[in-house]
Amino acid sequence: MGCTKNENATIAKKGSNGLDFNPWDAMEPRAPGKTPREMKNGAPVKTQDVAPEGVYRPDYNILTPHMRSPEYVQMSTAAAITLGLAQGRMYRCSCTRCLNLLLTYPEGCRANCAYCGLARHREAERDYADRNFIRVDWPAVPMDVIVDKVASDGENSPFHRMCISMITHPRSDEDTVAVLKAWTARIDPEAIPVSILSNPTTMGRADVKRLKDLGADIFTVALDAATPELFDRTRGKGVQSPHKWSKYWEVLEDARDIFGPDKFGVHLIAGMGETEHEMLSVVQRVVDMGGHNHMFSFFPEEGSLMDHLPATPRDQWRRVQLGRYLIDYRGARVDQMRFDQAGRVTHFGLPAAELEDVIQDGAAFRTSGCPGKVAEDISACDRPYGDSPPSDIASYPFAPDKKDIKKIRKQLGIPNRLV
Repeated sequence: MGCTKNENATIAKKGSNGLDFNPWDAMEPRAPGKTPREMKNGAPVKTQDVAPEGVYRPDYNILTPHMRSPEYVQMSTAAAITLGLAQGRMYRCSCTRCLNLLLTYPEGCRANCAYCGLARHREAERDYADRNFIRVDWPAVPMDVIVDKVASDGENSPFHRMCISMITHPRSDEDTVAVLKAWTARIDPEAIPVSILSNPTTMGRADVKRLKDLGADIFTVALDAATPELFDRTRGKGVQSPHKWSKYWEVLEDARDIFGPDKFGVHLIAGMGETEHEMLSVVQRVVDMGGHNHMFSFFPEEGSLMDHLPATPRDQWRRVQLGRYLIDYRGARVDQMRFDQAGRVTHFGLPAAELEDVIQDGAAFRTSGCPGKVAEDISACDRPYGDSPPSDIASYPFAPDKKDIKKIRKQLGIPNRLV
């Protein structure tokens, strides 16, 4: 069983028109089509009402069972392999140290984010539990099966962290609470901390506090887009989706107040049309608030409204990936960096020797996310190949070796351009 999808998609060494970045005018999503009434809101799944039987592996050739959270949740392919619920192996790494759990309903996510495989516009194409997300299938598993398996491992659990990923659905807030309670009733959150990947659109300050009070350790907001204009184009009115930039920042500020420093943060996707300066300015804003940043490279997710667009060129990606790490962990500031007229990083604002040490260490180029048990700057949520195929790795789910660092240096243009 493979762990990645859309393996044949082109990873451009250069972006549109041979540029080494993805400009705004080249990254326009398709407009969502109209969904037939009989396919809306999970109608086929609810009408068929097939009872689920244990673990469901996405299968486009059978009737999708009627599964709902909190009884059922979906998990990443890597997590399913790690938990022993799916067969497979991961290229150069041992799957994942984070148990990513995704709420699931026949109606699916009611948002329509342009880059996402779970988006509402896919209703006519594929039932929700069968849709790909960050390049892989997500098996649906009874929550009690998950808790039993993890609890039985005790201190030998391979997981350093569990994350509940919310979606835009009327039941999402209450069911996140139910999943969190089911987990903490059997598993000590001190042993395996819990993160919340939130849905700010349906949440208020009381919802954020409730999750903290019930044992959640870190609260994150998938801002994804780096500017209000890009957010609206890919997550708001531009694609008939309900999310608002201001609401996301409002809930992030609530999380800052309630969870405290280093216990909140944002997800960002680089290469959707923003400049490097715009992206790193958001990173700086979050750090100045006391939070952390998890950054991923744009990949044209199969079935999304942006699946026809170029992936983030590697040179753009390495520049912002390195800049993010320096701001998050090495005290660098965006206002000390230099940028050209296209907003590209031309200098990172650090002495050459210090920059060299960071690059050679390699941690800056690993998947960024909530920390595990290794080090503050090594994520438990390694999301193997969630933003690239193994043939051209964007976020390394393992420590890059000498050959990897040599390739990264070439992508950065080191030493002639950036030191």
